[in-house]
Amino acid sequence: MKLVWKLLRRHISLPQLAGFFLANLCGMAIVLLSVQFYKDVLPVFTSGDSFIKKDYIIVSKRVSTLGSFVGKSKTFTEQDVEEIKQQPFAKGVGEFTSSQFKVWAGMGMENTALQMSTAMFFESVPDEYVDVSLEKWDFDEHNPVVPIIIPRNYLNLYNFGFAQSRSLPQLSEGVMGMVNLDIRISGAGRTETFKGKIAGFSNRLNTILVPQKFMDWANHTFAPGSRNEPSRLIVEVNNPADDRIAKFFKEKGYDTEEDKLDAGKTAWFLKVIVGIVLSVGLLISVLSFYILMLSIYLLLQKNTTKLENLLLIGYSTTQVALPYQLLTLGLNAAVWLLGMGVVTCVRSSYMELLAKMSATEQEGGLWCAWMVGGLLFAIVSLLNVLAVRRKVESVAKPR
Repeated sequence: MKLVWKLLRRHISLPQLAGFFLANLCGMAIVLLSVQFYKDVLPVFTSGDSFIKKDYIIVSKRVSTLGSFVGKSKTFTEQDVEEIKQQPFAKGVGEFTSSQFKVWAGMGMENTALQMSTAMFFESVPDEYVDVSLEKWDFDEHNPVVPIIIPRNYLNLYNFGFAQSRSLPQLSEGVMGMVNLDIRISGAGRTETFKGKIAGFSNRLNTILVPQKFMDWANHTFAPGSRNEPSRLIVEVNNPADDRIAKFFKEKGYDTEEDKLDAGKTAWFLKVIVGIVLSVGLLISVLSFYILMLSIYLLLQKNTTKLENLLLIGYSTTQVALPYQLLTLGLNAAVWLLGMGVVTCVRSSYMELLAKMSATEQEGGLWCAWMVGGLLFAIVSLLNVLAVRRKVESVAKPR
């Protein structure tokens, strides 16, 4: 086999192979870096109360001075909800359910002088629209502990406004999870007390949330027969940048939370940019594959006479094709490993920035890039091996 390799390598064009190697390395690095970056950046937006997980818009009816005086309803009817569901941009519509009973809540921490109480309200949305972990998001009327989600800006208002002005300790999200809540609910001639537990903090939903199961039970128990049409809707959309969304809501006189719409647009553009970069990397990889095949074909063409002689003296097509196949496998393996080296170096630089942006610990390693790189290596190498064998077999056929 060494003699065969020495004979066939004489016409190898190093510039052509170097061109393939660099082009394939560029394409491989772009593909692997795009996949790995998307995997790494995803937890920044999908953990907890992210906006990239899905695209939502909070919708309410506009409050006007004239409408307030004439008593015009600001709730959504079933026909309004159905109309939104029928829109081409809507994937789903969830209704906010408001409490029809009176609520008082007291908050305190053991062994501290921090004690507060206030009248408040509850709202709920279907569980699929809740943007925190649902592990503790349940209610059992026989074990009445009410999980509560509050907006993160409420905590910020306390820490940077109320707490500083009253010389009170600032509270982290972890500490808030240990706070004891005493909830008193009254209505329909009865009053009951429940224990409350803060289950998380939301950036998406600017309200005090309780589970839908608890809300349905409490409204039925403390406000039986009450009418409860939603005053706000949460709409899941296909593309928040769709101009039909703003046009429809403007025509209907609905208000939207603009920051949520902008966040959805950011998520959409991030996905588009990652897709474009990934496509460019794949295109470069495909072009580099053709460069390699062209180089191998030219090399085989130059060695046609030698190949015919080797086949005539008894070498099999497998033995003749093996040096070229090993050459392509070696180049592809080197590209894969160097591409992973590039990904490792670049990833180490942006992971520090992601750690500062996200409160959650970044987990996982480079397994995603390794898997994608291995898949590309296997596909490209298989195509190279088959193409070389087919070319050698064509030389072996009698003319």
